[in-house]
Amino acid sequence: MNPLSDRINNLATSQTLAMAALARELKVQGKDIISLSLGEPDFNTPDFIKEAAKKAIDENYSTYSPVEGYADLKEAICRKFKRDNNLEYKPSQIVVSTGAKQSLYNIAQVMLNDGDEVILPAPYWVSYFEIVKLSGGVPVEVPTSVDTDFKITPEQLEAAITPKTKMMWFSSPCNPSGSVYNREELTALAKVLEKHPNVYVVADEIYEHINFSGTFCSIASIPGMLERTITVNGVAKAFAMTGWRIGYIGAPEFIAKACTKIQGQVTSGANSIAQRATITALDADPSVLKYMVDAFHSRRDLVVGLLKDIPGVKINVPEGAFYVFPDVSSFFGKTLKGTEIKNAMDLSMYLLAEANVATVTGDAFGNPDCIRFSYATSDEILKEALKRIKDALAL
Repeated sequence: MNPLSDRINNLATSQTLAMAALARELKVQGKDIISLSLGEPDFNTPDFIKEAAKKAIDENYSTYSPVEGYADLKEAICRKFKRDNNLEYKPSQIVVSTGAKQSLYNIAQVMLNDGDEVILPAPYWVSYFEIVKLSGGVPVEVPTSVDTDFKITPEQLEAAITPKTKMMWFSSPCNPSGSVYNREELTALAKVLEKHPNVYVVADEIYEHINFSGTFCSIASIPGMLERTITVNGVAKAFAMTGWRIGYIGAPEFIAKACTKIQGQVTSGANSIAQRATITALDADPSVLKYMVDAFHSRRDLVVGLLKDIPGVKINVPEGAFYVFPDVSSFFGKTLKGTEIKNAMDLSMYLLAEANVATVTGDAFGNPDCIRFSYATSDEILKEALKRIKDALAL
């Protein structure tokens, strides 16, 4: 008999982490693997942030932090929301967590009852589906495609809403597609939601600053949306602080209090040193990140150009994050170097075996026609990876 709970037995493994682990295992075996699977900046945390952490250590920030985060960090988050997003939050509406993933889990746990439906424009970040399911919710996938830049339309949103709909979760810039919703598009979605006042929105803005479109709009800044939106952010991506594990939310106060309540029973406060460093990060002018954003922009252009040169690959031009999400369905049903390709998972595994390049199947993100490449690595590595992929996909 299996002594494990149904809860864990029904939980899928993260495909991004699984592919990254497989790539590491193959490297240990001596294979020349290029991993384009994990979404992690290849830059070091900026020195001024590291200095703030060292100062915090010297100042003996070594005791438990408040469950919802240090008061001066919450004030810094409020300043950041006002400066970058034109959002007015009070410190009582802020909760700091051990990464944005915990923020999302907290939200699902405090908002969802069994059977509540959560609309997920697909593709969506790999963990949304499982977090919603683990919390008793029912994920409702709304498909998009490369032809629409992977964005949901107001008509699709309206059609997906039922009496059981409790929330909609989405990211902009999007992981895995890199799509960025502009103000006009978000306003159109907000007009639909205006007719359904009981539907809340989770807006994942973790890639906010890695944005090549020139502007960024938070859906919470659209009139009428602040009171029903939970804005999720953190310092992992833009500040190259993935290992520091700091995420946060801005939310209606009753939701923030509920998230604090559950966090107090699960993890308590986030890492004290990382919180102190995050104050310095968030108070900095976003222009300090320009060198990283410019590098990602250049890499995007490089990768998109190289992918366009591969017959059978259909690609759009993502406006943010550091991913491309090409449609590879033209290869389904074909045989490549003796390997039959039935779906995106087959193609992803084929590229790992034949080209020694690790990618992630689009099935993990709710789009079975695509695979995801992360371009958070050097130009030289990207050129070599795409050369290998082109050779492997030659018919």
